[in-house]
Amino acid sequence: MDILTYLRNWKDQKKGNYLILALILIFLSLSAVVLFLPTSFVDIRFSEGVQRYIHPTLNFIMHFISWFGKTWISVSMVAIVAILFLLARFKREALFVLLSILISPVNAAIKILISRPRPTEDLVTILYQAKYQSFPSGHVSFYVVFFGFLIFLMLRLNNAPKSIRYITIIFSLILIITVPVSRVYLGVHWFTDVTGGFILGLIFLYGLIMLYLKKIKSKPVS
Repeated sequence: MDILTYLRNWKDQKKGNYLILALILIFLSLSAVVLFLPTSFVDIRFSEGVQRYIHPTLNFIMHFISWFGKTWISVSMVAIVAILFLLARFKREALFVLLSILISPVNAAIKILISRPRPTEDLVTILYQAKYQSFPSGHVSFYVVFFGFLIFLMLRLNNAPKSIRYITIIFSLILIITVPVSRVYLGVHWFTDVTGGFILGLIFLYGLIMLYLKKIKSKPVS
């Protein structure tokens, strides 16, 4: 069974909807926790554990991992990837790659609503000065949506070159897995920030994939 068939069956059986409902409830609960308890024991201990191994080489690696989440880089990357899909005559895929950037304004709106301060120097080591509010992590939510959708497309587009598909999948997985640690390591986010960003990204990614599959399903058969 390919990924497309699996996801269609998953949607029909409503398992996906139940999972997303659970994730939404978890996200709302987490938002309430950080709203009333901006700094928790769990967050501090997790940051201490991650930053225990601070080293110049690790600093470079963690900055590189987070580099793709900078505003101008992420916008340029989404645009370039969309253009590449368009040139390869994958018009629908190009459109949905562009839609992935919408997670950024959604994340920004929640940041303003929760208004959680960034970690401070008296609690963690600050290796990068970040702006705006802390919860949820915009880097993490963007990585989950954008790179997660690329993984989905690479699993689905069997006519694309295997080498490109495998490289894209591996590279995207590495970034999705490592970016939460990177943000905590750099001292710009708490554990609950990256957790919230990851959950929000999954919710948005699910909606994006379901919308993509719905369009395919409703497309008339020639």
